[in-house]
Amino acid sequence: MNDPHVRNLARLLVAYSIKVQPGDRVSVGCYGSIVAAMPFCVEVVREVLRAGGHPHFQLDQVATEEIGNVFFAEASPEQIAHVDPFAETVAKEFQCEVVFLCEANSRRFSRVDPERRVARSRAYSRVTETYFDRAGKGELRWVLVGLPTPSYAQDAEMGLEEYEDFVYGAAFADTEDPVSAWEAIGRKQAGIAEWLSGKKHFQARGRHVDLSFSIEGRKFISDHGQSNMPGGEIFTGPVEGTVNGWLKSTYPAIHGGVDVGRVSLRFENGVVVHAEAEKNEAHLIKLPETDEGAKRLGEVGIGTNDRIKIFTSNMLFDEKMAGTIHAAIGLGYPETGSANRSAIHWDFLCDMKDGGQIIVDDELFYDSGEFLVVKA
Repeated sequence: MNDPHVRNLARLLVAYSIKVQPGDRVSVGCYGSIVAAMPFCVEVVREVLRAGGHPHFQLDQVATEEIGNVFFAEASPEQIAHVDPFAETVAKEFQCEVVFLCEANSRRFSRVDPERRVARSRAYSRVTETYFDRAGKGELRWVLVGLPTPSYAQDAEMGLEEYEDFVYGAAFADTEDPVSAWEAIGRKQAGIAEWLSGKKHFQARGRHVDLSFSIEGRKFISDHGQSNMPGGEIFTGPVEGTVNGWLKSTYPAIHGGVDVGRVSLRFENGVVVHAEAEKNEAHLIKLPETDEGAKRLGEVGIGTNDRIKIFTSNMLFDEKMAGTIHAAIGLGYPETGSANRSAIHWDFLCDMKDGGQIIVDDELFYDSGEFLVVKA
C-alpha cells in the first residue's frame, strides 16, 4: 500500500487516537468488508508493532460483511445469543481497539428481521457495558474510524475519488501534521467544555427541536479525534428522567443499514412516548424496546468539524458537522456521568444553522451554529 493518506491515517490512529504503549494489547477489526479494510489494517498493525504493542485481528461474524448476511439467515436463536469469547476478552482485558467502518454494501441488513437483530444486541449488552465502563475509566482506549468505500461514496452522492478526499480531509489525514491539527481543535473545544462545567440546565430549540433536560453533575466531553476519527464534537449525557420535548430529524435516520427517513420523537420525563418515521417505521418502533435504556436519551452532542459541510448518510461523519446537534437514544457514555445502559445507540441529527439556539442556565450559549460564549 503506497497511498500516503493511508499511512498518515494509520500513524494518526496509533500515535494520537489510542496512544499505543509498549506491551499494550490492541484489537484491530472492521465493521463491513474485510477486503476494504485490509490495507488500513495492515498499516495499523505495522504502526502498533513499531510502538511496541501486540496487535490482534478481530473477525466478528456479524460485523464482517462477507459472513454477516449468512449468519442472520441461518443462525438459530441459541447461535444468535452466543457471545464471541474474544469480544469478551477485548472488553475485559485489552488496552486499545481500532474498528474500521468500511461497508461495501451499507444496506446489507435492511431486510433482516428486527427481532433477530435486537436479540443479538441484547446478548452483547453485558459486553458492551463492560467495554464502555472500562473506556470511561481510561482503561481501554478505542477509536472508530470511517473509511472510503464505493458504497459510502454512493450514499453521499459522490464519486469515489471525491469521497476519498472528503474522508481524508475530515480527518486531517491530508495534512503534513494531522496530530497538531487535532491538538489545536482539542484546545479550542476544551474551553467550551470548561465553560459548561458545573451548569445545570440545557435547552435546544429551533425549527427541528425543542428539548430540555438537566445536566447537573454531568460532564461535557470533547471528541477531537480520539474516540472517533474524524472527531469534532462536544457531548454529554442528559440526567435520566429529565428529558422533555421533541425533535424532528433534519436528515434521514439510518441504523444498521436500515433507513427510516426523517424521524419525529417526543419525550416525557426522560422516556420516548411517541415515535414516527417516514418509512420502515417498524424498525424505529422496535429498537427502543431492546431494553429499558433504549427508551431514553443517552447522549446529546454538538458538531464542530467545519471540514464536514454536507450530509453523507454516515453518522460517524454527519454528527460531527458544524452547525448541527445530535441526540441518541440508548447507551450513554460513563465518562459523561451518564447512567443510561443499553445495547443500542442511535443518533438523530438536527440542523441548527437556521435560527437554532442552545440556552444553558438561561444564558444564550449557541445561536445558528455559532458558539457565543467561547469561540470553537
